[in-house]
Parts: sequence; C-alpha cells; structure tokens
Amino acid sequence: MADVQVSPDSEAEQALDEPAVSATPRRLIPLPRLRRSVEQPQLSTIERLRDGQEQLRDRLGSWIITLAITALAFVLRFVNLGYPKNLVFDETYYAKDGWTLWKYGFEKQWPDKINDKVVAGQTDIYLNQPEFVVHPPLGKWLIGLGEQWFGMNSFGWRFLPLIFGTLLVLITIRMARRLSRSTLIGAIAGILLTFDGLAFVMSRIALLDIFQAFFLVAAVTAVLVDRDYYRGWLADQLEARGIPDFGGRFGPVRWWRPWRVVAGVMFGLAMGCKWNSIFVLAAIGVLGVFWDVGARRLAGSDWQAWWAALIDGGLAFAKLVLIGVLVYVLTWWGWLTTSGGWDRDWAAKHPDDPLAIHLGSMWGSFVRFHLDIYNFHTGDYIKNQTHPYDAHPIGWLVMARPIGIDAVNGIQPGADGCPATGQDTCLRVISAMGTPVLWWMAFIALLAAFVWWIAGRDWRFGVPIVAAMATYLPWFPNADRPVFFFYAICIIPFTVTLLAMMLGLILGPADGPHRRRGAIIVGVAVALVALNFAYIYPVLTDQLLVYRDWLSRMWLRSWI
Repeated sequence: MADVQVSPDSEAEQALDEPAVSATPRRLIPLPRLRRSVEQPQLSTIERLRDGQEQLRDRLGSWIITLAITALAFVLRFVNLGYPKNLVFDETYYAKDGWTLWKYGFEKQWPDKINDKVVAGQTDIYLNQPEFVVHPPLGKWLIGLGEQWFGMNSFGWRFLPLIFGTLLVLITIRMARRLSRSTLIGAIAGILLTFDGLAFVMSRIALLDIFQAFFLVAAVTAVLVDRDYYRGWLADQLEARGIPDFGGRFGPVRWWRPWRVVAGVMFGLAMGCKWNSIFVLAAIGVLGVFWDVGARRLAGSDWQAWWAALIDGGLAFAKLVLIGVLVYVLTWWGWLTTSGGWDRDWAAKHPDDPLAIHLGSMWGSFVRFHLDIYNFHTGDYIKNQTHPYDAHPIGWLVMARPIGIDAVNGIQPGADGCPATGQDTCLRVISAMGTPVLWWMAFIALLAAFVWWIAGRDWRFGVPIVAAMATYLPWFPNADRPVFFFYAICIIPFTVTLLAMMLGLILGPADGPHRRRGAIIVGVAVALVALNFAYIYPVLTDQLLVYRDWLSRMWLRSWI
C-alpha cells in the first residue's frame, strides 16, 4: 500500500489550496518537518497538476482491501438483523410509509396502536387517506424495497439500511484513500467506521439517516475525483500544446465533467432523504469552485484564473445544483404521478391562489406541500415538543447524550433467562451510541486537523472538516426543537477520515526513522476502538444484561 503523498502547487495557488512546502512530492509527516528545502528539485507545472495521483495506481490491491473490510462490516451488521422483531423507535413511521409507498405511490395513514398487528403479519390495515409526511420519500422507497423482497417484517424493513450502512464503510474507504493518496489510510478509516457503534446501529434499523449519510459521502467523494480529473485535464492540455503553462491566458474550458454530474446526482439523492443535505451541497460546491481557481492559477492563468469562479462556477452550479434539484424532484415521482397523496389536490381546491395560477395544479400543489413541511419543521408545534433523548448539538462531537432506540427494563430474576439475584434486575436495550474511544479520539483529531489545515495549509484536511461542519453547524439554529444524537451519523464518516489521516501523520513515511513507533501507536489506537466496540456490543444489539453490567457501560451520567 502506498504511503500518503501529495505534490504541492505553485506559490500562487498555495494561498487558496496547498501548503507552502517543497515542490517535490511529500508524505504526510509531522508539522515540524514541513520545511522548504532548496536542495530538492522543482517539479514542473504539469507534474504539480498531477498532484500525487500516481499514488492511486494500486487499484486492484486497493479494491481487494476495500472489499475485505466492507465484507467484515457487512457480516457484523447482518448477524441477527431481524431481532428484535418489533418496530423500534421511528421505524413505526418509515417501515409503514415504505409499505404503502410501493402499493400506492404515496404514504397512507395507519390506525394508532397497531404495531403489534403489523408485526404479526396484518399489513392491510392502513386507512384510505394520505399521511402527512415531513421528510422526502427516497429513504422510505428504499426501506419499502426491502419489504417487497422479504416481506413486511423486521428483516425486510432493515435490509436496505444494512446494505447502505455497509456501503457507507466502502465509500468512506475510497474517500479517505482519495484524500490521503494512501490505501493504508483509507483502510484505517474503514476499519474505524466498521467498529463505530452509531454507524453499526443505524445500519440495523429502518431510519432515513443511513441513506442520507451514504449519498453525502458519495457526493463528496465524487467532487474529490472531479478535482483530480480537472487538474489532470489541464495537465493534458498543456502537454498537448507543448507549453509549460498558459502564460497568463485563461486557457480552454472543460464543459463536460462527468464526476460533477455524479456528484449532482448523489446530492440530489441525499436531499431526497433529508433536506439538510443542501448545506453540504452548498459548502462543498463553493470549495470545488475555489479548487478550480487554484488549478487555473497553477496552470499559469495568473489573475485570469478568477474567471473560473464565473465560468467553471457557473458550470458547477448547473451540474451540482440544477441536476441535484432535478434528481430530488424525481424522488417524488410517486406523489407526482398519482392523485391521492397529501396536498395532491390542494391547487384544485384553491384555484385562485397564486401558486395554483402560476404553477398549475400539480406543481402548485407540490410547492404547497413543501411549504407545509417547512412550516412543520420551523413552526411552534415542533418547538413546543419535548423528548427525553433531546440532545443539544453542542455535545454531539463528544457523544454527550446518545439516544435509546428500544428498551425493556425491569426484567425480574429468572424471567427471560435473567441471571440477576436478590433485588437486581435485567434489561434489554438498543442504544444508538458511538464507540466512545473512537468518538473522543475523532474529536481530538478534528481539532488537530483544523490547526494542520490552517497552519500547514494542507487542502486535504479541509475537505472532511468542511463537510463535517456543513452537516453539523446548521443544527444549532434549530436546537430550540427536539434534536437527536443519531443525526450525527452524517458527521462520523468525515471525522473518522480525519482521525485516519492524523494517524497517518503519526505513522510517518515507510522509510521514516520513527515508523516502528508510529505503527505501534496506530495499532494500539485501532485495537482500542475494536475492543471498546466489543465491550458496548451488548447495548447495541438488545442483549440481556444485568442492570449493573449495563450501568458499567454507561460511562457518563448523561448517557443514562
């Protein structure tokens, strides 16, 4: 597996993008060793545009490693997937919504207190009227797909979350590898995510967030591939013309950038799961445009490189935003092409409303439905709600308040095999908690990576920081309503990537004098995460525990 390497850009681009260090390829090494060496030979502009991409040529080996780690994640998540058989937490909404979506194209209402009947196999007891839903339908379509394959049962509604939770590990490996230029660092990120308790639990319950997390990481990965694609294309243009740089000219325009199209599709699918994906689209989209400006400056466009903000930025808007919106609308296809969904006939009932007049029956109703959803998320009703597992975002990164997904408390000695004695009792719980050692190390890595990004001017660390903050910071203005720790599933793929890259700094280059010591530190860190995951495994999987054994896993009072 290749060491972590990247080639810095010209001094003109460094202010936007690269660290001001030697122009030769460099490894991820500790900050004190990042010094310019006048003895090292300069790389050409074309070589710098290639930006260490030669380190990504171990494709076969990298895919073997990726698939091996992904297979491990799948097996861990697959074991006893259908247990417990009841609808846990918000599965009561999404499993039933997915079932009626596949039957009618829109969500129908179900009577209250019928979950036991649904679990017993009565799947035709929904009402003949639409359900008001507050999230887009794509995640529910995917949950329902598993139900079409395996039936309306716990295995069926959890099967697609299992698949996408496993794919989240795969795409995180590829993202981390692309960023670090190292298959080893990608593998470390994948192993860490495999043993994260939150990612594990979210892969085994029928909620929407695991789908959103996968599509967001896939979108960010596609933008990263596009960065390499575009810079490689500029290098090809210089080579084809036989010139060292553009000599102050803007240069040719690349109209077709397939990876930006892929990113637009992925962002659209992420928004089709949950709306807040739009913040990541905005942040990463802007970052990508700055990369274009930097690439043009490196290619010798000088001040004209800023035209990229208009030209390449406009093309990026079309590929990311317009395609993303189109894909998002298509996720509503069932609602659009049927007549029974919530608000579907709103425009027909309000023909004098400006939405009906200017947009017509279907699109006027569509916009009105979205306004209703927005008002739900921002209105007084949701702000006046309370929940025992409400967790302010300020504590998410250190896992101050994980959430209970399912619990059976007070199991008496002898009942259900409870081995307790005396006054002690047993319980079964599913806690959506991260692996504590992992989350705390990832938080420290996030802070250290921010310093490295700013002080070391290393663009690679900025990508997961920007993506993580774009999924995290927008929750603060909404903290006046109940919010939950499990929303952080969209954060952890980026923070484990940062942790893996910081461990890469500790590991150092293959021929470095401290490689052995670094390898021991990295090995111990990964082993601690795996052991900590094994220790909390019973509270992730509804296993029978004596109360004192459960309490020994609740390290903070706020976890109880």
